[in-house]
Order: sequence, then structure tokens, then C-alpha cells
Amino acid sequence: MGWQCTGLRWPDAQGGPVLGWCRGRQTRGSVLAYGTELGFRAAGVRTCVGARGNACPTAAPVPERSTGARCAECGRLDRAHSVAADTIPDDPRTYRVYLAWFGAGMVKVGITAEERGAARLREQGAVVFSWLGRGPLMAARRAEEVLRAALGVPDRIPYARKRAVRADLPDPAARAAEVAELYGRAAALDGRGWPEALERLPFEAVDHAGIFALDEGQGGVVRSVTGLVDGGVVAGRLIAAAGPDLRLDAGGDGVVVVDTRLMTGWALAAAGEGAGVSVPTVVVGGGALQTGLF
Repeated sequence: MGWQCTGLRWPDAQGGPVLGWCRGRQTRGSVLAYGTELGFRAAGVRTCVGARGNACPTAAPVPERSTGARCAECGRLDRAHSVAADTIPDDPRTYRVYLAWFGAGMVKVGITAEERGAARLREQGAVVFSWLGRGPLMAARRAEEVLRAALGVPDRIPYARKRAVRADLPDPAARAAEVAELYGRAAALDGRGWPEALERLPFEAVDHAGIFALDEGQGGVVRSVTGLVDGGVVAGRLIAAAGPDLRLDAGGDGVVVVDTRLMTGWALAAAGEGAGVSVPTVVVGGGALQTGLF
């Protein structure tokens, strides 16, 4: 059995992204550095990655465009232990409530286990965030619901929308100000629906544009990979990363974004010499979407 990609992780606020790998119960990570060459070739058939550290018993094939890379049965098993699905209300850990900003007018409220720090925010591609409060899971969940209604913000944002706005971010002061305004409105709620068990946390805008390398010139036409295919190649120079996305300068093929969730479940080999892309792509950040294949 070869090593399978498990996607992009952001374990350290001071470091860069880490591409995860697994082989059975063995795991490892490849630290990625901006400016270096990165490439791979997909081989064979994409198969289910299993759930909760267990391999899929049937190695079931999964769709090339699925970001979950799990068959129906493994998907159910994974959701059965999910905080997001409210299946473990008696979780004893401390949770934090946050506001996350992805682009102008694009803010969400969410929760994450305190022990994870801000890793969850980086994994979602939050450009700026601030903590709101901390406490037990159910108090944090209640605050999330209250704030979603009071502030008129969602608890989920489709990833394609986040990706599309990254090419045109306002300056750091403007994006911090938008988060500060919403934080102020949240603080003004006082005891109106705010759970007593939840400790308020002071405002602090944490900006991830630097660690994502998003302030290094993100304009121009960008194509996003929509799915890998047997024999398909993605290769280029890594110029930025955010959430699960890697942004590559693919030479004559231009700038290409690959969502590493699409890499999971594939057997990946070296791309060979030269940059390039030979998988389906779609234009993003430039108005109407157009499909293409390099």
C-alpha cells in the first residue's frame, strides 16, 4: 500500500502549510515552502479514504469532484462523531466562538475546540478572525445560533465564494474594521441570549494574509482544478496557500489553484519535469465561470 494524501493542515500559526499523508495507520506531513516547485501525477482510481483512522473495508471508488472522498458508509461513520453535526453534546472540552472574515461582506460565526487554537480558522481560509467567547460546547453552540440571527451572518460559506474573493482583498485596516464592527454589535447584546456559561473574550483581529501569502499579488486570471483524472498532472511553483487550497504558478498554463481535498483518495506519483496542468479546470475571480482543460 502506498501513501495517500490526506489534505492540507495548518498546525502552526508561525509556520506554513503541511501536506498530510497516510498509509494504513501511519501518518506523516510534508512542510511546504512558498517559491518551491510542487507537482504530482494522479494514477489509477480514486478510492474512499475511510473514517476516523480506519480504512474503508471495500476501498470503494468515489467521484473525482467530491471534496469529501468518502463512500456513503464511511461518510455516515465520520459524521457520527462530529461536533458540527451535534452528535456529541456531552463533549467535556472547552470551546471558543469566533467571527471569521473571508472577504468584503463575507463573515461567518463558528465554534472550535479551544485546544486546537486557531488551526480551524486557517483550515477554513479565514483571512481575519477574532475570538468572541469561550466555554462549554452547548453554551458555545447556543451563542453561535444567537449571533447568527442577531448579526445576520451565516455559520457556513461555500468554499467557491471564499476562493473567488481572494484576488481582490481590501487593505488590512479595512478588513479588521469590518470584523471590529460586528464584534461591537455582538458585545452590545449583553445578556440578551448570551449564555451565562460563556466567558467573553476581548477583541483582537488576527490577520492570516501573511501566512497565506495573499498580499503578494493575487490579481489576474486564475483557474481552479475541478477534479483529478488518471494520468492527470498538476505542477508549478507554490506562490500562496489558504484553507485547503494551493496556488501554483504553472508556467505557460498560468496561475492554478488546487483544492487539496480533491487529491485525497488518489495514488499520487511525481509529476516529472516541467510545470503544467492536464486536468479539468474552471476560471475563478474573473466574472462568469468558464470550464477548460489545459
